[in-house]
Amino acid sequence: MRARAREGSGAAALAVLAGGQLLIVVDATIVNVALGPIRDGLGFSSAQLSWIVTAYTLAFGGFLIPGGRIADRFGRRRVFMAGVAVFGVASLVGGAAETPLTLVVARAVQGLGAAVLAPAALGLVLEVFPSGRGRRSALGVWAAVTAAGTALGSVLGGVLVEALSWRWVLWINVPVVAAIVLIGLAVVPRSAAVSTGRGDLPGAATVTGGLMALVYALTGVAEYGWLDVRTLAGLVLAAGLLAAFVVVQRRTADRLIPPELLRNRAVVAADVVGLAFGVAIFGLFYFVSLFLSTIKGAGPIAVGLAFVPMALAITIAAQVSARYADRVASGRLAAAGALLVAIGMALLGRLGPESTYLGALLPTLLLAGVGLGAAFVPLTSAAVAGAGQAHAGVASALFNSGQQIGGALGLAVLTTVSAARVSAHPDPASAAATTAGWGLSFLIAAVVALAAAVLAATRIVAVKESI
Repeated sequence: MRARAREGSGAAALAVLAGGQLLIVVDATIVNVALGPIRDGLGFSSAQLSWIVTAYTLAFGGFLIPGGRIADRFGRRRVFMAGVAVFGVASLVGGAAETPLTLVVARAVQGLGAAVLAPAALGLVLEVFPSGRGRRSALGVWAAVTAAGTALGSVLGGVLVEALSWRWVLWINVPVVAAIVLIGLAVVPRSAAVSTGRGDLPGAATVTGGLMALVYALTGVAEYGWLDVRTLAGLVLAAGLLAAFVVVQRRTADRLIPPELLRNRAVVAADVVGLAFGVAIFGLFYFVSLFLSTIKGAGPIAVGLAFVPMALAITIAAQVSARYADRVASGRLAAAGALLVAIGMALLGRLGPESTYLGALLPTLLLAGVGLGAAFVPLTSAAVAGAGQAHAGVASALFNSGQQIGGALGLAVLTTVSAARVSAHPDPASAAATTAGWGLSFLIAAVVALAAAVLAATRIVAVKESI
């Protein structure tokens, strides 16, 4: 009876924590559908409009590592609840915004809340499910929620904008946040601070500023180009701040990133593979969405629905991967998943104007989805297995940061390559030129995923017994 009670309480806690993760993923995409109505309603200029997305991305990507350290130091349950509450208040304020500045600031605060709650939530999952099949199943659920949220954001955003107004793409978070907080207080176990020390404020400031500058520079490449002063200034500032972070880390005893994490080759390899997956995932969603909307004329809801089969494939593959993770070495499982992603991306490189969803897109999306789902559980386990309970939050943050940076860097490079390929086409204005540019980007992403498969197979070792 006690074992069943523990399982029930663990499942309830997982549902709450996964709800927090769902908020983060959904809000990364839900506002994209509402950009037009927001522009018309609040008077955004074309230059200002992108900041609705960028403000969230900058705050989330830049503050993740300090957010993970905060969770380790002050208690993950407390920090998780605080992050969810901040996210909810920012959603309420953003939905009521009457000026562009108010909405952009609210989105940035949303990103800060997400950066705090994300590593705290995953750290709590690892506390509630410390090892074995329970942990693997929980990580499978985590992968499913992440995949579902990506597709759900576009679909839900389109429905809310058409049925109500753009404000509800933000206000929809408020009742969800209230439920997470109220239920979470009852079912999420209390967690004491597991990391001590005075804190590394200079390290937190330099890494946050450096990552924000890097993400800003990379997300602007598609619009401004690599040689624009804004891109160059962002890259120079990022390099300077991240170099300062390295110097600070060498001189302080209480480091923001514990050195033992960076010495663990399985942890580092998992983070690098996660970065490579960020390149593939962000590129896939970006270019496939463009293909469906611009070449096939699909609306926002239809685009979101097109990714539902892929989300289901990720969900099923993650559960199967979790079930067999005790029989197959983590590195091999992650490598097999990365190889499937590489094959899927290579097949997407053959897309043309005449390609159909059922004949060309759906099979490759399913293949890539199976690969992503199969790799997620062993990758996440490897990324946190060497951290120990004291550093699970910052280890989770490093893994998430790698995916965010990989996605931003990948999109910057892939969109540049795509544009160059289109310009070199005999008829740059044609649909054939456009799809040729996207096809080259998919092939490059396939090479990155293939390299990730090799890295996973050779470097992620001796982790099976830790999960």
